[in-house]
Amino acid sequence: MKKNAQPEPGFSQLLREKLPGKRLGKNCLSAFLSGGLLCAGAEFFEILLAAYSGLNEESRSSLVLLCVIGLVALFTGLGWYDKLGQQLGAGLAVPISGFANSVAAAMLEHRSEGLVLGCGCNSFKLAGAVIVFGISSAFFVSLLSLLFPAL
Repeated sequence: MKKNAQPEPGFSQLLREKLPGKRLGKNCLSAFLSGGLLCAGAEFFEILLAAYSGLNEESRSSLVLLCVIGLVALFTGLGWYDKLGQQLGAGLAVPISGFANSVAAAMLEHRSEGLVLGCGCNSFKLAGAVIVFGISSAFFVSLLSLLFPAL
């Protein structure tokens, strides 16, 4: 190697040159607005149910969650959720919709293996980690609040 020769650029340098710059402010605003719109839409639906259905609060909340889960699963199956996610960002991944998307996407990916072994067994691969870490973190936070009630 020559004394003054430049080393060839590494992969990470090439990657930095080719990738577009981060638009952190735009991405944060987009996530905030899209997540807010999703939650506001669910709240509006619950208000409509309260006015016209006669259901109690717990039943209304359950029905709203079921509708959000069903719509997200439908949008995932139609391929719309991914397109919306690319446009709107992380705001669509509020816990209930992100969970529904991960389950529906895993089921679609493995549907060729059959209903039980494909869809059923693989639907909670990603979501299982969310469940395990969610329950674990809830346990530790509850334990801390029990040990230190002033927190």
